[in-house]
Amino acid sequence: MVQRIDRRRVLTGIGAAGAFGLAGCLDGNGDDDTGNGNGDGNGNGDEDEDTGNGDGDAGADGRDVMVGVLQPTTGDLGDLGGPIRDAAILPGIQLEDADIDFTIDIQDEDTQTDTEAGISAAQSLVDAGYPAITGAAASSTTIPVAETILAPNQVVGVSPASTAPEITDLEDDDFLFRTCPSDALQGEVMAELAVDEGLETAASFHLNNDYGQQLSEAFVSAFEDLGGEVLEEVAFEAEQPSYSSLLETALGDEPDLMIVIGYPDSGQQIFRDYYDDFDGDETIMVTDGLRDDGLPGNVDNPMENVIGTAPLAAGPNVDAFTELFEDEFGSSPGVFTAQAYDATAVLILANVAAGENDGPAVRDNLREVANPGGEEIGPDNLAEGINMVADGEEVQYQGASSSVVFDENGDMEAVTYEVFEFDMDGVNTVDEIDFEA
Repeated sequence: MVQRIDRRRVLTGIGAAGAFGLAGCLDGNGDDDTGNGNGDGNGNGDEDEDTGNGDGDAGADGRDVMVGVLQPTTGDLGDLGGPIRDAAILPGIQLEDADIDFTIDIQDEDTQTDTEAGISAAQSLVDAGYPAITGAAASSTTIPVAETILAPNQVVGVSPASTAPEITDLEDDDFLFRTCPSDALQGEVMAELAVDEGLETAASFHLNNDYGQQLSEAFVSAFEDLGGEVLEEVAFEAEQPSYSSLLETALGDEPDLMIVIGYPDSGQQIFRDYYDDFDGDETIMVTDGLRDDGLPGNVDNPMENVIGTAPLAAGPNVDAFTELFEDEFGSSPGVFTAQAYDATAVLILANVAAGENDGPAVRDNLREVANPGGEEIGPDNLAEGINMVADGEEVQYQGASSSVVFDENGDMEAVTYEVFEFDMDGVNTVDEIDFEA
């Protein structure tokens, strides 16, 4: 169900050029024969009750609680991935001097926005004994990591940013979760907003990977179902020296809008070429992969004809997280940062509930510490929550990004999107859209 919150007419009054665009999330793919969330021992069955939170004392034995972090701090996603990594390690920093009987051991690895590098980095974490990983970001990395590293080695992963629809039904034996929403929803939101504003034709200009392809397909399907016509679907490769000829193909039939799905490094060149070679009158939608405060400055254009959507940090404890992030890093949180904090926080709680650094045991306790039932805890009282779990008390994690309620597939049951605009100072949120599965 999509529910609008005080939605204004985002295109009204923006001028002749118009402004429209949405942020879809980051990406996905996969195979297994049991089905994500449907395999035996997935945390929902009776056989797991002896490890579940609240079924006994997990034991505060002074042991290490181990969580790996797998995020892109270099490559095409480096500008976004750095802050996501920072948020993912923040619970460990927060708990360094806390009154808990555990040592929080967090090791982070760089995927380099590259699939093979991501697989190698994930293997390094597994070899080092980490039973759970916050990551990855790009679905084109997360999917093969889940298939070749996580599931075979029984290591649980929680991605804060991989949004490809394929992840929902990935056959991973319930070892892959995410705190971000699926792009299946994002495509519907994008299409509905476009049609609501009277935009009848569109072109898709998307990155040639799982994220770009699947989000483009979700938008195209939803837009056509609503009566729109998609004139061109143009895929592009990352970090090319020029995109002018591909843009000419995408815009050749003069669509009412063009959606652009990509990452910041490529986005800079795409929009430089666009404003150099075209009149800038088209309405453009971008996705969360291009929600970058530095983009207008790097393009040297206020990008007034562009608008976007992205998963919004709108959880019950978003203010506490924002204060923690700003105090530690001296900057405001960005896209998927709240989701990254929540991913690590619930993995720490599940590990404490499990009583050991064991992937299946951590997996089987994720829903126990996150889903409704028990004392509410979050970023503002995480240490207290750890002690409660160690004492065998039931808790439910109330996060920064959302309430963090996992469904049977490891997806979020409810999320909020923002609609945003650009100016030379960066990104501004102009509206919110609630979604509940």
